[in-house]
Amino acid sequence: MPQPTPSTAPRHRTVEAPAGRLHLVEQGTGPLVLLVHGFPESWYSWRHQLPALAAAGFRAVALDVRGYGRSSRPAATHAYRMLDLVADNAALVRALGEDTAVIIGHDWGANIAATSALLHPEVFRAVGLLSVPYAPPGGPRPTDVFTGIGGPEQEFYVSYFQEPGRAEAEMEPDVRGWLAGFFAAMSGDTMPAPGEPDPHFVNRGGGRGGRLRDRFPKGPLPAWLTEDDLDVYAGEFERTGMTGALNRYRNMDRDWEDLAPYNGASVKQPSLFIGGGLDASTTWMGDAIDAFPVTLPGLVSSHILDGCGHWLQQERPAEVNRLLTAWLASLTATR
Repeated sequence: MPQPTPSTAPRHRTVEAPAGRLHLVEQGTGPLVLLVHGFPESWYSWRHQLPALAAAGFRAVALDVRGYGRSSRPAATHAYRMLDLVADNAALVRALGEDTAVIIGHDWGANIAATSALLHPEVFRAVGLLSVPYAPPGGPRPTDVFTGIGGPEQEFYVSYFQEPGRAEAEMEPDVRGWLAGFFAAMSGDTMPAPGEPDPHFVNRGGGRGGRLRDRFPKGPLPAWLTEDDLDVYAGEFERTGMTGALNRYRNMDRDWEDLAPYNGASVKQPSLFIGGGLDASTTWMGDAIDAFPVTLPGLVSSHILDGCGHWLQQERPAEVNRLLTAWLASLTATR
């Protein structure tokens, strides 16, 4: 394989933003494409997309979201509300010397990308969503919804993440082991079989199953995740701790209040959705996908990857790259 030249090799840098500083990795030249990761990841989750998008004629930029990696980690929990993350993205585009960008997000990054496009259509001219479909702001208070999921015996993982320090006490004594289990639990080739304990829940009242990791599969790493890849993720979270990442979950009620003026709003820019056929985000939010003609009126295409889990741009990089580059090329052709 040809080695990248200095002009095409990935470049690490930091820029000033409302977060304080944002670390990013960029590769290529051309129209700007901003890549936003989810939990519990970093810019590294886009390692397969950066060179592919660069080769297709785009300036691909993957950031560490505030609280992750080498980006700033504000101390206050409320500093991780959606409005602040959107402000980071808009500031990042300006810091890169651009007026507009296409934004693509995975997992929490999909929510962040969609909201960035909703609040700043003048900046984000198109939006790609991976794993988590767009659902407009509104509806019941999120914590009330999550509290009711699982019934009297099980607690949903989002509720489990709410209390500061609680999930950290499970994760931080063995970050690498926890990440390995969490990645495996949501991967198409290693996730628990139907009928086995669901790793999206913990047992109420403690005891066996009172931690998420008690439900993680025991076995080899997913095929997409090498020991070296796991070392990268673990090394970052061992250094930073997990609180910055978990604080995204702890702002969902604040987001619900902040975004009330946009209740029911559609994202009108050209859009793309890619989901995994085995991903709970795709199956649980099937109604959101069905509503795309109303909520994403600019939708160009929607794809479900059979047999794929949650980490789709890492599980199926070639397929995802093909879909992304074709969609991006169509946007360029219509500009």
